[in-house]
Amino acid sequence: MVDNSALQLERVSVIPYRCTDMPALLSAPPFRHAHDREIFRLAVPTFFALVSEPLFLLSDTAIVGTLGTAQLGGLGVAGQVLMTLANLCIFLAYGTTSAVARRFGAGEIAAGLRSGIDGLWLALLIGAAVLALGYPTAPWLVAALGASPEVAPHALVYLRISLLSTPGLLIIMAGTGVLRGLQDATTPLVVAVGANLANIGLASLLVLALDWGIGGSAWATVAAQTAGAALYVAVVLRAARRHGVSAAPSLEGLRAAAGAGAALFVRTVSLRVVLVVCTAVAARLGDPEIAAHQVATQIWSLLVFAMDAIAIAGQAIIGRYLGASDPGGARAATRRMVEWGVLAGLLFTLAVFAARPWAPLLFTDDPQVRGLLLGALVVVALMQPLSGVVMVLDGILMGAGDQRYLAWASFWTMLVFLPCAAAVRIGLADAPQGLVGLWCAFAVWMAARGATLALRARGDAWLVSGAARP
Repeated sequence: MVDNSALQLERVSVIPYRCTDMPALLSAPPFRHAHDREIFRLAVPTFFALVSEPLFLLSDTAIVGTLGTAQLGGLGVAGQVLMTLANLCIFLAYGTTSAVARRFGAGEIAAGLRSGIDGLWLALLIGAAVLALGYPTAPWLVAALGASPEVAPHALVYLRISLLSTPGLLIIMAGTGVLRGLQDATTPLVVAVGANLANIGLASLLVLALDWGIGGSAWATVAAQTAGAALYVAVVLRAARRHGVSAAPSLEGLRAAAGAGAALFVRTVSLRVVLVVCTAVAARLGDPEIAAHQVATQIWSLLVFAMDAIAIAGQAIIGRYLGASDPGGARAATRRMVEWGVLAGLLFTLAVFAARPWAPLLFTDDPQVRGLLLGALVVVALMQPLSGVVMVLDGILMGAGDQRYLAWASFWTMLVFLPCAAAVRIGLADAPQGLVGLWCAFAVWMAARGATLALRARGDAWLVSGAARP
């Protein structure tokens, strides 16, 4: 499987669209658009790769949920810490996708692979640093999220074990960015599905059969992500050898990879502040609230990751068009991807409302947690069309290399959210609708993001052509 995936890197067919195609684009039937083929070629496998991750998290949540409410809350607290650490480094995937896609569009595949290999080395170095710093500070991180005395020990066990998977996770991010930039979405699908299926199987064995407790779920994650990282390294190195690119790191390349991710780091910090504050407020509302919030967050993540498939396809497609100096094609593809984002959001709204009466039964037998979750899922459902637009436009601007604008936009929208979260913490601390209020504050943040991204996309400042963005 690894050898065949690597060979695909030289067989990718690219369908160019130029400004002269605009009459055909405008006259195409609503569900037979000229850009749909290239969008779906990348988005469909990306969809299944992305969905496999939250599906694993939902399965992991269900497995840990059998241990009790305190363990489920511990998973929620530790999961937010781990996701924050990982997402702070998401530039390893997103920045690499944009840079490699531009090189691909300009016909400079070897240069793109050179950037990707340096990204893999940077991922390894950052992962080792996160592990070294995260283990001794784990008790402080758990306490900072407001975990109760019953929840904190379980969160600490899960967090410390799972930190061992951080280098592998970051290598997976960087390797994914390389392959998607080269317009290969199949290999990330194979690795993601295989790793997550292995993770679920190991977690079931260690937690349910061998009674390792919440630590068994964490060890399953370490094993699966380390194996996935090894596969990515093998695929990228084989492609590099075929194009005559050295596997050794270069100091200049490491500096360039780190510098390119600086703006994305600011963007991601702002996004993670919002999610971490949500978890902290939910934890302070009570143990049932943090348990229900954990489940609602995983359901929201499942839906958002599904729509993010279009956004990630957008990163690769827009980067390739701009690398090939075709802003007209980039604009037309953008319009079509936004349309698909809205449609996907509407479908997910209907799906959440249809599944809502039975969803809590899968995760907990605590009636209070079930009642809180039913209320939160109403807000989750209504947010979906807006989420579709936000995710797609974020990916498109990222593919264009417009990270500086994304950084500032994310910072200002974070400032919009924080007073709303504070109002929930102060005004609804003892109210039964506190968790619903928290999710409404989250929806306000999503609306602010949608406004800033749509404003940028309507202009032309992000449409910068060339193999590299100045």
